[in-house]
Amino acid sequence: MRGSRPKSRVLALGSAGAFVTATLIAGAVAAPSASAAAGSRPGHDREARGAVIAAERAAKAGIDWQDCPADWGLEKPIQCGWVTVPLDYAKPNGKQIKLAVDHIANTGTKKERQGALVYNPGGPGGSGLRFPRRVTTKNPLWTNTAKAYDFVGFDPRGVGHSAPISCIDPQEFVKAPKADPVPDTEADKTAQRKLAREYADGCYERSGAMLPQMTTPNTARDLDVIRAGLGEKKLNYLGVSYGTYLGAVYGTLFPGHIRRMIVDSVVDPSRENIWYQANLEQDIAFEGRWKDWEDWVAANDATFHLGTTRAAVQAKWLDLRATAKKNPLGGVVGPAELISFFQSAPYYDSSWVPVATVFSQYVAGDTQAMVDAAAPDLSDTAGNITAENGNAVYTAVECTDAKWPTSWRTWNRDNTRLDKDYPFMTWANAWMNLPCATWPVKQHTPVEVKTGKGLPPVLIVQSQRDAATPYAGAVSLHKRFKGSRLITEANAGSHGVTGLVNPCVNERVDTYLLTGKLDRADVTCAPHATPKP
Repeated sequence: MRGSRPKSRVLALGSAGAFVTATLIAGAVAAPSASAAAGSRPGHDREARGAVIAAERAAKAGIDWQDCPADWGLEKPIQCGWVTVPLDYAKPNGKQIKLAVDHIANTGTKKERQGALVYNPGGPGGSGLRFPRRVTTKNPLWTNTAKAYDFVGFDPRGVGHSAPISCIDPQEFVKAPKADPVPDTEADKTAQRKLAREYADGCYERSGAMLPQMTTPNTARDLDVIRAGLGEKKLNYLGVSYGTYLGAVYGTLFPGHIRRMIVDSVVDPSRENIWYQANLEQDIAFEGRWKDWEDWVAANDATFHLGTTRAAVQAKWLDLRATAKKNPLGGVVGPAELISFFQSAPYYDSSWVPVATVFSQYVAGDTQAMVDAAAPDLSDTAGNITAENGNAVYTAVECTDAKWPTSWRTWNRDNTRLDKDYPFMTWANAWMNLPCATWPVKQHTPVEVKTGKGLPPVLIVQSQRDAATPYAGAVSLHKRFKGSRLITEANAGSHGVTGLVNPCVNERVDTYLLTGKLDRADVTCAPHATPKP
């Protein structure tokens, strides 16, 4: 289950797949005492104490802000630095890794400043380093918040510049073409199982020392160390997609360390959902949002000429898949590449017009338009490294966070059943996650997310028809975090609501971040504007 950007087709038959994206308070702030570290569940006392030790060190060291390296693509006045954390919090004096962080100072006065706002875009595997660019690019949605807060991004452990992990050579990762993820025969399934096992083994061979520590609880502990390094007594946090689960775990382990928290497009944090069930639920939700897109395309047939009904659009989609399966378009775009390209439409409304336009061009006879849009770029060395790394982190975190079925019979039964009614993503999603069935390091029991002492009111934002993080996840977290408020964007399904223009949502986000005030009750907002061709 990947949020924040489309999934990669890591295990499509034939090869690996490709992705389808300050003024500091002077002086050190003392970290909370060990007794106050709300991570001390039975069996986790050592990690809790380790987190306190690491935070105390970071508070004393601070962050040495410098101009960002030229090849990071982060313009001045954004500055970059490093925060040191233990690889294993149970051994705080053992091996250390460095986490890349960046920031831009609040644009308002010193009196207006309310601290740092730390961001995670999801994944797992996404980098948050571009968050300060919302200020440098003058994104109007964040103008008011930027007056009050330094915007802070970071690469989580294993990601990008933060001790990056890898599971396969990046160029191998993007090779094409790949066969249809939907299996025709048992032999197809056997081949995919072999690839999944090889991918899991590759993760261990290339990144074995990191894998046991690639967990959401450890990333939450890292987040608290970053808070201390920033000189902040309490954390202001914005998490999107998987970033909501990171926020939920942080809120459980460190409830008294939060000042304000917004979670947008929410992963259901229940132990039963993390992560096998979450991916099955995602398959169902993707099918629903795919149909929403097809309905929209049909309603705009005068522009796209793809059919006046959902069934007509679906027929053209199936015909395209069959054609590419028989003879990959341009020799490089098969069904796996098509899914990687088309799935951005159910992810984001902003992709509705571009995807429909390319589809329309193809049906009108322009095959090259589809090849240009969907084929991997083997020449993009840096991009391929980023894509491979992001997928490696995704796999490592989800596989290590929780126990997965080890029996192929279970996987085969569940995905065969789902594919009958929800075929768009089911098998592609299954192959992406199947390395977890043979994961080579210990798989943990997820944190029991719940309200702890000192947890402030949390703002939850969710679209009703989100494909990547189904709506039930927001309801689940809302029940677990007492005093939270839920903003529902009704009859909408774009992933990541706080980045969209919807005054009903935008004004409440601003109000909460600037004043801490929430509505007396949950709020339902009308949807943002539907894309226009």
